[in-house]
Amino acid sequence: MKVRTRFAPSPTGFMHVGNLRTALYAWLWAKKNDGVFMLRIEDTDQARFVEGAEEKIYETLRIAGLNWDEGPDVGGDFGPYVQSERKDMYLPYAQKLVEMGKAYYCFCTKEELDERRAKVEAEGGTFKYDKHCLHLPKEEVERRIAAGEPYVIRQNVPTEGKADFDDAIFGHIEVDCSELDDNVLIKADGMPTYNFANVIDDHTMGITHVLRGMEYLSSTPKYNLLYEAFGWEKPTYVHLTTIMRDATHKLSKRDGDATFEDLVNAGYLPEAIINYLALVGWNPGDEREFFTLDELKEAFSLEGLSKSPAIFDHTKLRWMNAEYIRRLTPEEYIRRAEPYLEAAGCGSMDKAIFARILQPRTEVLTDITGMVGFLAHMDEDYSIELFTNKKSKTNPEICRDILADVVPQLKALPEWTETALHDFLMNYAAEKGMKNGTLLWPVRIAMSGQTVTPGGAIEIAALLGRDEALRRLELGLSKLQNI
Repeated sequence: MKVRTRFAPSPTGFMHVGNLRTALYAWLWAKKNDGVFMLRIEDTDQARFVEGAEEKIYETLRIAGLNWDEGPDVGGDFGPYVQSERKDMYLPYAQKLVEMGKAYYCFCTKEELDERRAKVEAEGGTFKYDKHCLHLPKEEVERRIAAGEPYVIRQNVPTEGKADFDDAIFGHIEVDCSELDDNVLIKADGMPTYNFANVIDDHTMGITHVLRGMEYLSSTPKYNLLYEAFGWEKPTYVHLTTIMRDATHKLSKRDGDATFEDLVNAGYLPEAIINYLALVGWNPGDEREFFTLDELKEAFSLEGLSKSPAIFDHTKLRWMNAEYIRRLTPEEYIRRAEPYLEAAGCGSMDKAIFARILQPRTEVLTDITGMVGFLAHMDEDYSIELFTNKKSKTNPEICRDILADVVPQLKALPEWTETALHDFLMNYAAEKGMKNGTLLWPVRIAMSGQTVTPGGAIEIAALLGRDEALRRLELGLSKLQNI
């Protein structure tokens, strides 16, 4: 049987990393087995629908490299792929369950249910629906429906026996039917509930493997009762463990934890995020940590999935991202860095120099703006105490004398290139019997106004260009001449 997996998000906001990991594992399992990865939009909860969220789902998956074989925008043989567009197909299945005695019409109002719930909870119990409408005569049901009275259709869960299933990670799981609630299948507005639509869609779309978060572990026995009622083959269930923020708190978008888009906007590379996410809850069985998507596809297995919650370690992600950045070609690094260089006002400066001095120092792309900001906008009120450096044996007086001698000679340079600047400054230091650091320290401080820069004096001078570099050098000299 051809493996068919699905990712079925609700369009209720940005893509949380837990959802993206589910999509990744479903994609990997399908692709490893030459199967089909399907995207289905589950929008039955119209109250939580967020405008534009569906487009965000498409965009996120594409940026992550998880292209789908079937879905709302690419079509396929099992469409429509948006649940609200499949609305008319769910009621007949629910009605069939009613005919089989596996479901029933319920006319209880919200107020009645709230009152019964309050009573049970006041007595210290846990409320579940009491099958109040199960035994209504068929004629009464038909009369009330014909009169336009609102109703839902509820699953008729047995009061005795066991409901069980096998999970690829957690093994055999069973619960007493007496603990299960008669959950709603069709809501009063005619829309199916998530639980019911999920079962109908997975079966009619031929899904063979259902990978989803373990929060659905407790609902799966009820799903299986529906499969059994219809006589359908059950899919293979794979319930994925929770991603934790720390040892006691789940990662949650409600608590402001990062979405995939947040991480990309914070300067993380999509491929680094995906690589890291794959390892949050899955072990390849060896010491490897770096994988391309194709390599993940080959290595992935259900046996490698963890039974224990996994912690999302931002420090580890940052380290991995830095490694990814260092492995980029200089040309690719500059392509990724360009928006940040533009934002810092340095877009017109020498990209080759930037690649050389920034790439080894960049952990996330947003580091770039802070590292190069002084090139476009220097704080000219810097203290002359910056010229003091014990290592290069300089102080403001020594730096004043150096700049007073070297600035006029820099002005006279016929070429203002990195090579010409290097040759002049190195020769000058050699002729004066001066250590390179002693010469370059005042030149760098005067051009940057700060003690820590991603490049040295020569690179900074080349990036700034003749006019701006000399203007800053003269400014530094004038500060020092007022000592």
